[in-house]
Amino acid sequence: MTALSRIGLLAKTGDPRAREVLARVAAALNGRGATVALEANTAADCGLTYPAFALDALAERCDLLFVVGGDGTLLAAARAAAVRGLPIAGLNAGRLGFLTDVTPDALDAGLAALLEGRGRAELRTLIAAELSRADGDRIAAGLALNDAVVQKRAAGRMIELTTRVDGRFVCTHRADGIVVATPTGSTAYALSCGGPIIHPKVDALAIVPICPHTLSDRPIVVDGGSKIVVSLAPGFAGNAQLTLDGQIGIEIVPGDSVAMWRADQRLTLLHPPGHDYFEVLRDKLHWGRGGAPER
Repeated sequence: MTALSRIGLLAKTGDPRAREVLARVAAALNGRGATVALEANTAADCGLTYPAFALDALAERCDLLFVVGGDGTLLAAARAAAVRGLPIAGLNAGRLGFLTDVTPDALDAGLAALLEGRGRAELRTLIAAELSRADGDRIAAGLALNDAVVQKRAAGRMIELTTRVDGRFVCTHRADGIVVATPTGSTAYALSCGGPIIHPKVDALAIVPICPHTLSDRPIVVDGGSKIVVSLAPGFAGNAQLTLDGQIGIEIVPGDSVAMWRADQRLTLLHPPGHDYFEVLRDKLHWGRGGAPER
C-alpha cells in the first residue's frame, strides 16, 4: 500500500478508556506529521481540538479511517468506509476485538506501519439486504459487514420463516430467527448460534438458525454468489425485525421477505504487519494453552 497521511479518527463515546487512548493516537499521528480529523460525535465526547465532521463527510476527506474501541465501533464506521473504498483499521479498546487488532501496547509501531504503507490490506465481504412487502414494494435496503438477521421481537415466542437459495426452497424454520453471516460475521452472532467459523478468504455465506425448534435444523454454508431470501410466514401473528450488524433495525410484517446477497462493495481492513488470523482465533477463543509446535 501507499503511505497514508490524512487520518480520520472515530472512537467509542462515553468510554473513558477509549477517550484516553484516542488522545494518545491523535498525539502519535501528529508527531508523525499526519493530518488528523475527528468524527463529530467523537469530537463532542473527547474534547480534542481537531477539525470535526459527520461520518460520511469525514470518510470523504481521509486516506484511512482509524477506529478506537471494539468491533461494534468499527462496524458502525465500516459501511461508510466500504461505499467509498476507504481503508479502515482499529485499536482495540473494547472487549473481544476480532476486527480492531492494533493493541495499545503496540500503538506507536502499529501506527508507524500503517502510515508508511506497511499495513496488511485484506478485503472483507459485505452483505446487501433488501426488504420487500408481499406485493413486491421495496421497503428498505442496507449493507452489513457481519450479518443480516431476521428475528422475533416478542419474548417467549418463535417465528416461522422460509429460506430459499437462488430460487430453490431450502427449509421452513420455526425458530427465534435466522442469521445470514459473512466470513467476518462468522465469529459474531452466528458463532453463538452454533455456526461455523469461515476464513475471511473463503467466498461463502452462512445461514444459521437461531434456537430452532427442530434440533436437526442446522447451519448451512452456501456459495458467496448465492441470493438468499428469507420470508416471514403470512400466518405469523407476532412482530419481527431485520437487523444489520445489530445496529440498524427495521420492522417486518407477515408476508415480508428479505433478499440478501454479496454486496458489490467490499471493505478494506488494514492489519499491522505480522497479523495472523489463526493467532487471533487462538487468542480470542482461548484455544489450547501451549505454544506452536516445532516444525
